[in-house]
Amino acid sequence: MTDHAVLRRASTVQFLDHAPRFLFFTGKGGVGKTSIACAAAVHLAGAGRRVLLVSTDPASNVGQVFGVRIGNTITAIPAVPGLEALEIDPEQAAEAYREKIVAPVRGLLPEAEIASITEQLSGACTTEIASFDEFTGILADGTIGERYDHVLFDTAPTGHTVRLLQLPGDWTSFLDAGKGDASCLGPLSGLEKQRSTYAAAVAALADPARTRLVLVARAQESGLAEVARTHEELARIGMTRQHLVVNGLMPAGEDPLVVAVRAREQAALAGLPEVLAGLPRDEVALRPQNMVGLDALRSLLADDGAPEPAASTPPAELDLPGLESLVDELAAQDHGLVMCMGKGGVGKTTVAAAVAVALAHRGHDVLLTTTDPAAHLSETLAGEVEHLTVSRIDPEQAVAAYRSRVLASTGRNLDETGRAQLAEDLLSPCTEEVAVFHEFSRAVNESRRRFVVMDTAPTGHTLLLLDATGSYHREVARSMGEGLSYATPLMRLQDPELTKLVLVTLAETTPVLEATRLQEDLERADLHPWAWVVNHSVAATAPGSAFLRARAHAELEQIRAVQDLAPRIAVIPLLAEEPVGETALAELADPARVRS
Repeated sequence: MTDHAVLRRASTVQFLDHAPRFLFFTGKGGVGKTSIACAAAVHLAGAGRRVLLVSTDPASNVGQVFGVRIGNTITAIPAVPGLEALEIDPEQAAEAYREKIVAPVRGLLPEAEIASITEQLSGACTTEIASFDEFTGILADGTIGERYDHVLFDTAPTGHTVRLLQLPGDWTSFLDAGKGDASCLGPLSGLEKQRSTYAAAVAALADPARTRLVLVARAQESGLAEVARTHEELARIGMTRQHLVVNGLMPAGEDPLVVAVRAREQAALAGLPEVLAGLPRDEVALRPQNMVGLDALRSLLADDGAPEPAASTPPAELDLPGLESLVDELAAQDHGLVMCMGKGGVGKTTVAAAVAVALAHRGHDVLLTTTDPAAHLSETLAGEVEHLTVSRIDPEQAVAAYRSRVLASTGRNLDETGRAQLAEDLLSPCTEEVAVFHEFSRAVNESRRRFVVMDTAPTGHTLLLLDATGSYHREVARSMGEGLSYATPLMRLQDPELTKLVLVTLAETTPVLEATRLQEDLERADLHPWAWVVNHSVAATAPGSAFLRARAHAELEQIRAVQDLAPRIAVIPLLAEEPVGETALAELADPARVRS
């Protein structure tokens, strides 16, 4: 029996047919990329293939799925012969990158110079470049073909992935134009030496015989529209061999909630964007259990239609507050910053919009903004709301505005040659991080006079942004010296009277682990979450069918874990209809006022 025959028997999904050397799994955060990638790796290894599973997500949880500590070194998965895994940890990669640059000059330069270089290498730009170096090294490593039949990449959420996959081309062009040593200073040190590595990475990405992209999505209109944009963006950089996987489809059943959710999903698939309709497509059913452990992974891609589990007793009724409890407490003030944070795909945009609408309905002046490159605030609100202003920190617009400001100020007194050099400097890919940070700082400052509700990017992006905030804080503190009064954006984020950090999660193992890790990272920066929101909870719906009851029972352990961690908790039930528009959002966050 051939390997391909084994694969077809083990799994009926098309995206594994005649799999090439490299497979990328990407899509909006929270859609199940990690589960699909891990399940695919298990199937390939089970067919006798040698497989390397790589996570390039700053918020990777591959280790938790397999129950193995992985980290930044290639690690065998003992229970799956032939499978090894690697998690590219951004902080470890950045530390190694810094040491590679600083080590040769340590002992040769004064300590003050070493400290300055280290500070230049402490920002978000360094973290991204360091992760990028690891990523391209794998793509360009000729020995990978000798050691592994397949390399599967569990990539970061969409916005970060697009940027990561564009970087090889961006940096090659940047270096070809001779612009590699200006604005990024330390972070760009030595990039000239990597030309051949970057060129090889670009070639691998653009070769359909070596690379296949698997777009993972849920059957939601906004999510599918985003995947369509991702498809087009990546096709433009040469990744044309793409497959679509629609994950987590509700199995058929007679329970009213099951019927409603299934109808909503089927309608979304019927209206599939044209650019996706022509792609090979696999549909994966929602499972009653969480996708942790080998048994769960092996069941995910099996063609059994997610059969109804054995009957079980209804879970105990949840006696936990809804989102309105948080709004009541927030509305006692007349200004402040509310940051909704967490893993992508958990509903941060909806929660942020619902809180903003509820505060506006109470007469407060509210700015609702987002730092998420994949956010859909306009679609969620579906119209204007009195007392509510909506904005978006758009990276392209932020960069254009930042370049104009710098050319008008710093470039004002330069000669023509100096202005041309400055203009080239501002073409660096690192400029985007600086520009977005400036816009973020403005939004933070605005919260001193009115409510600012911020829908942040998925976890990895948010931590990079907060890292930039911390770097700016350290630079200001050093330049101001002792005895002078100042306030940085980080100080405002650390002020519990001004800033309320709200972690949004799902009652599932991976999102709760992710949010727990985020809370730990935040607390190391003296940033303390104010509340947790558990979204899309089946356990909060009084489920009737055996399938939903099984899902609800699986949620209870995670909800209890959140209760142990959260200073405040709110639970939002799984709804038959997505809350879109002012009325639905107000009902979600302030139902008593809507009904009165």
